[in-house]
Formats: sequence, structure tokens, C-alpha cells
Amino acid sequence: MRILGIDPGLAIVGYGIVDYYRNSFRTVAYGAIETPAGIDVELRIEKIYDTLMEIIDKYSPTDMAIEELFFNTNQKTAIAVAEARGAILLAGVKKKLLLYEYTPLQVKQAVVGYGRADKQQVMAMTMSILNLQKMPRLDDTADALAIAICHAHTCGSGIKQYYNEKKKKLL
Repeated sequence: MRILGIDPGLAIVGYGIVDYYRNSFRTVAYGAIETPAGIDVELRIEKIYDTLMEIIDKYSPTDMAIEELFFNTNQKTAIAVAEARGAILLAGVKKKLLLYEYTPLQVKQAVVGYGRADKQQVMAMTMSILNLQKMPRLDDTADALAIAICHAHTCGSGIKQYYNEKKKKLL
């Protein structure tokens, strides 16, 4: 299974692509889609959508795992991120990917084994699981890789694989 992990945002969308087969990971690619603050929100969203479509075309993932939104006190930021997240989900639907959402707690639990783990613990385990020599430059990219790992651990079972194949036939 090839998984596209996404840490949604408006300024930065982290992405990580991993192959998962028989409890083994292979890192395919990772990076970030960055949009400048000085342009209109709709143009930033368009850039996220277009770039993500190119990434999906280039790497052909089967599954997209995206972090659920965590609302903080800044409602204006939360709305803009939710709009960007909508464009991300639309890209996945248009490319017929299987879409899955995970909370930060689920990601921490799946990667570290403890739902209240701190960011450094998640990063260290992500590096270890994926056998990375160094952590990606941006936290958003590291988070996207952790989300992909979470999905693999959650959906890697034979029962889930059967369910995924049935779901694909409906798309």
C-alpha cells in the first residue's frame, strides 16, 4: 500500500509518502507545499490543490491519511485551514484515493504507543520507523510522515485490506 500522509494547513501543507508492505516501511518522498501570506486565500488554496494533484500524479498513492483539525483560539486561522483542508480532500476524491482521518491523539498512539507523547518523541519514533538519517526540515513534513505511519499501523491488517479493496471498487 502506498500512503500519502497529509498535515493540513494554509501556509504549509506537510506531505509524506511511504510504502507499507508486510510490516515494512519504505520512504518514497516527503516535503511541503508552502503558500505566501501576502496573496489572497483563494489563490493559496488553488496552489495547494494544484500542487497536491501533481504530487498524487507523480507518486500514485492508493490511500490518503489526513490529520483532523485541531481548533485553537484563532477562529479566522481555523476557517482558512479548514478551507485548505477541503481542497486537499477534494484532490483525494478526484484522484480516487481512499481517504482516512486521524486525530493527533491517534497518531501519537500509533507511532509512539502513548497518546500524550510530545512532539520530540513522535519525531524520534518517526525517524526510527522510517530509518531516516535526519528529520525533515519542517515539523509539518515530519507530522505528515507520522500520519502515514499511523494509517499503516491502523489499516495494515488483512481485514482492512479486504475492506479497502471493496471500497475501491465502489469509487
